[in-house]
Amino acid sequence: MNKIYIYILLLLIISFSCQPKTDEKENTRPLVDYVNLFIGTDGPGNTYPGASEPFGMVQLSPDIGIPGWDRIAGYFYQDSIITGFSHTHLSGTGAGDLYDILVMPTNGRFSKRIEANNFKPYSTFSHKNEKAFPGYYSVDLLDYGIRAELTATKRVGIHRYTFPKDGDTQIHIDLGYALNWDKPTETYIEKVNDSTIQGYRMSTGWARNQKVYFQMQFSKPFDTHHYYKNDTLKIYPMKGNTKMVLKYQTLENDQIIIKTGLSSTSCEAAAHAIKMETVGFDFDYQQEKTTLVWENQLQKIKIETPDEDKKSIFYTMMYQNMLTPNLFSDYGGTYKTANDENGQLKKGINPISKAEGFNRYDTFSLWDTFRAAHPLHTILQPNLVPYFIKSLLAHYNETGELPVWSMQGSETNMMIGYHAVPVIVDAYFKGFEFDAELAFKACKESAMVSDRQIDIYMEKGYIPVDKHHENWSVSRTMEYAYDDWCIAMFARSLGKLEDYNYFLQRSKNWQNLYNDKNTWFQPKNKDGNFIEPFTPKNYSPYFCESNAWHYYWFVPHDLETLVKKTGGTERFEQKLDSMFSYYPEPTDKLPLFSTGMIGQYAHGNEPSHHVAYLYNFIDKPWKAQKYIRQILETQYKNEPNGHCGNEDCGQMSAWYIFNALGFYPVNPAQNAYALGSPLFDSASIALPDNKRFNIIVQNNSKDNIYVKSIWLNDELLDRDYITHKEILAGGTLKFEMSNTPSVNKIAEKLNSAKVYSYFP
Repeated sequence: MNKIYIYILLLLIISFSCQPKTDEKENTRPLVDYVNLFIGTDGPGNTYPGASEPFGMVQLSPDIGIPGWDRIAGYFYQDSIITGFSHTHLSGTGAGDLYDILVMPTNGRFSKRIEANNFKPYSTFSHKNEKAFPGYYSVDLLDYGIRAELTATKRVGIHRYTFPKDGDTQIHIDLGYALNWDKPTETYIEKVNDSTIQGYRMSTGWARNQKVYFQMQFSKPFDTHHYYKNDTLKIYPMKGNTKMVLKYQTLENDQIIIKTGLSSTSCEAAAHAIKMETVGFDFDYQQEKTTLVWENQLQKIKIETPDEDKKSIFYTMMYQNMLTPNLFSDYGGTYKTANDENGQLKKGINPISKAEGFNRYDTFSLWDTFRAAHPLHTILQPNLVPYFIKSLLAHYNETGELPVWSMQGSETNMMIGYHAVPVIVDAYFKGFEFDAELAFKACKESAMVSDRQIDIYMEKGYIPVDKHHENWSVSRTMEYAYDDWCIAMFARSLGKLEDYNYFLQRSKNWQNLYNDKNTWFQPKNKDGNFIEPFTPKNYSPYFCESNAWHYYWFVPHDLETLVKKTGGTERFEQKLDSMFSYYPEPTDKLPLFSTGMIGQYAHGNEPSHHVAYLYNFIDKPWKAQKYIRQILETQYKNEPNGHCGNEDCGQMSAWYIFNALGFYPVNPAQNAYALGSPLFDSASIALPDNKRFNIIVQNNSKDNIYVKSIWLNDELLDRDYITHKEILAGGTLKFEMSNTPSVNKIAEKLNSAKVYSYFP
């Protein structure tokens, strides 16, 4: 029996020893078996199928080698060639970067080149000869007869290539390989001995001033080696060399294993990662160990459902939710200091920093992940959340601002808002330990800088339209206002009343763009006049990847006022109904990111993610339940084209996990979750101190989508939310389901118990 299954079986025996016997086969099947790494590799998902550890530094995955939107993550399911395997990838983003240190095995059987992949070596492949599960990826390179297998530890990518007999077997290590936005700026590669090479790849792209140092150790010494600058043969190692080709003579089924350690600071640190995280060249042992790490993580939530596809979707979403943020610091804590959006270090700052008492993480897709991914981490990753917050604060210490969208120690400044703020404030109110005074200082100062039009926002109370290509004036104003509310709540808790009053007033700035005459948020010019003509369904530079329909609902901190300004609950309900029923016309021009459409609702992009729950706030929770179930059933599939939009570093996955369990953080910094319509018969969440939070769903079925009653620890719940504290205390949340809405009964109970009135 495979060793990993022995480990997992022991784990499962322990896990289930105190539980009643059910289906033995179901109980002993590892949860990693349900994870489908190909969900999102087709369509707009932009995910990759390669190997990594949870939140690891390495994402070792195949690269098609051809640029384009579909290949943002390096891989596209519809393609039929592979150009190699690189060690860093982004999960589900809309911008292409990384792809560091490409490795490609070849031999004398095939030498064709094509322009589409910049004349790099490649091979055809078939999905029939491809396999992936957490911690493992394999594929047959058909033109060479080479079997490629990948696994990874936190900082080390591990390859195993099984070769046919050939006198001209080669392994190409290509630092000049670049895709999409990525471009190398300086490269170096050298032989250390006949089984070790090392070097670095510095690059620019979405993130500037990226630095990746590496060391590679080979299980079999290479016979000869050659250096290249692009395609020109060089004799000696020197700066600017982009490629090294190692040559072997292989017999049938010869195997060569490669261990690649990564670091942002030095080759020595990369070598130390190999020493600390691997043992010899036992590929199977390393793979089994990594897969067991994933199994332990997936065991944090156990669900019961007869629907195998939904079970695969759920555990795949759990997997994808743990791909980012990424570990960035070495053993000993060293890491590349964060730079600003231009790739520059703050004056007087050391280019290498050190994390004291925590691990440094990066790749914070905050515009996406503040909404649900980070709140989910506060439940499932309590040990890592303080590290995430301290990493955000380290970025502030190094640059003077909290990150907007950071990766590889670089500020991309992609998207809008200062959404590190709600992530920090949420963690603070949930009791995570970090320097609260420093955190408040970072939040306040990041909201008072003169860049990203924050100075204009402070002066006018809104951001006016300008000639910039993507001014996003309405979206910026509304998101800044929400972040200001978070700072106000933080200030109040710390007793900083002057700051509280100041930021509370700023949090009302969303009202400055509200046009009472047409009840829409509408852009203004610098003189304070609304821009005309104005069509709410149009996608324009005034809204960030959205239109006026999507952003109408982004006032999670002041929904009561939004309802009043809309004209009361009846008018608000009518407008919300239209959001889900007013479909685009065939002649409407929809952008690339307008996907997962239900009326004007676009589940493929984040601004819509909380909207269905707004029915809860006007005493119409059954309508929320209807649309939540519709989204769960239609926008996620157990197939490569299984995401309706970019997966976005765990946000699309977190939405599914929360909603399948039956609750969601409409206001991500409120320390509470609105209740919805759970998908599974039961679920159990593992918590610290050996506690569990159980969810039981009575009369659950595809037709019974409406909630008849909710019980918390055997007491009838008379409100439409549950607090984070109640979840962490453990216990049982019971939903009683029905196929008909419980209109009057629930509305009467909820009238005086709105989630927007709750705050810890």
